[in-house]
Amino acid sequence: MSTTPRDRDASTGAPRFSGLAGVGPSPATKPRVRLGALAGVVGFLAFVELTSGILQGYYTPMLTDIARHLGVHDADVNWLEGTQLMLSALVVPAFAKLGDMFGHKRMLLWSTALTAAASLALPFTDSFAVFLVAWALQGFYVVWLPLEIAIIWSRSRGREGSSLLTARAAGILVAFLELGAILGALLGGRLIDLLPLQVVLLVPAAFVVACFFVVAFGVRETDLRPGGRLDLAGLVLVSLALIAFTGGLSLLRLNGPADPAAWIVTALGLALVVPFVLVELRQPDPLIDVRMFRSPALAPVFITAGLFGVSVLGAQAPLSTFARTDPEVYGYGLGTSGFTTSLIIGLYLVAMIAGALLFPKIARWTTPRITLIGAAGLVGVGYLLFLPLHESYAQVTANMMIAGVGSGALVAALPAAAASAAPAAQTGVATGLTNSVKTVGGAVASAAFGIALMHGATGAAAEGTAGSLAGYFTVWAICGVTALVAAALLCFVPKNAFTDGASARLPAAL
Repeated sequence: MSTTPRDRDASTGAPRFSGLAGVGPSPATKPRVRLGALAGVVGFLAFVELTSGILQGYYTPMLTDIARHLGVHDADVNWLEGTQLMLSALVVPAFAKLGDMFGHKRMLLWSTALTAAASLALPFTDSFAVFLVAWALQGFYVVWLPLEIAIIWSRSRGREGSSLLTARAAGILVAFLELGAILGALLGGRLIDLLPLQVVLLVPAAFVVACFFVVAFGVRETDLRPGGRLDLAGLVLVSLALIAFTGGLSLLRLNGPADPAAWIVTALGLALVVPFVLVELRQPDPLIDVRMFRSPALAPVFITAGLFGVSVLGAQAPLSTFARTDPEVYGYGLGTSGFTTSLIIGLYLVAMIAGALLFPKIARWTTPRITLIGAAGLVGVGYLLFLPLHESYAQVTANMMIAGVGSGALVAALPAAAASAAPAAQTGVATGLTNSVKTVGGAVASAAFGIALMHGATGAAAEGTAGSLAGYFTVWAICGVTALVAAALLCFVPKNAFTDGASARLPAAL
């Protein structure tokens, strides 16, 4: 179905989403969603996501060993996370756009090669500076999932039920991602007790090298490659904005809200968004088509991704520290050991796997839009339950599993929803934006939560290293409220968004 003038908004020129009479197609007309011919490519990409999960979980049990090997303080390990997050925010827009221009498989292959080279460098250096650079470059794996969703959407385009087919494939990929995180943590924790650190660090590198050959020989390139040129001016501006913004937030977390330099750098990052938008609006082939943020289907998805980043990226460290806090000393916490704390995180990841796999099934019974609203609502309810229920191991675990089901659904659904609602030539950019905006949301939350946990500490908490109970209440309340705000925003999305009927109307640009 082509987009006619009456299908476009008179004020913005963007496609108008007319919606359907009901909330979705009747059960009799809903397509049966089977992977069929896509099963092969999904299988290969599942191995890539398994490796991505291993990278994310493998190193956590050995961070203290890495610090000792490099001769640095435990606190310096935070630089590893910070530099990798910053690089992640920078590379996703560039690689997503390059994937739309020259091929998503090609960019997936390049990012895998860079990740493999960085992973192979880690075991062979005892210099903190070299290790830090290699660790940051290893962060190229963050572009894998957006590029994979773009590949699957391109392969499924034109098939019956392509939107739900993409969502189902995304759920499988996310399930393997979380499974990899669990296996990585268990494998890393076991091997570090048995083998020298250098040998242990070679294991994830071997997985990434295997991924390179899996992608090279198992994945076919997407057909839609419009070409064009990379918008270097836009890339420079968005990079400077992200570096300044995330850098300012890091300074706020380290130095506290009384540091004027941190606020100035953060404000500079926000201010640079204005020239970036002006430049992109004038570009015939922009790095990011900012007009997508005016789409009635895409804008709530991007906002939801940012709000979701608050909990999925910002709340995991506070969860761990709360569980480890000794209630006999501080009056709150669970006083768990490292292993029992990891069980909470493991069950949370299992719940995420369940949410990712359930999303396409529930979306087929209802609609993707309603399922997204429900997923965001589960995240909100899970975290708000912490306010009255946080005194026992069972309560904390139950809260996290409720939030985990919703989180898993959102991790799988948001890039798939963006792909189905984006113009054909902007699929990679749209899926990548969900990742970038989520990262920014997590960075904001990380700084805010760090300040909240330091503020209001009294008694033993003020003298020790534990956060304040008021700070934990603030963390849980923010995570719960932001998720419910996301659910409310998704209620305004057109009723047939993220479905085949909606995706059929896509023009070349918004």
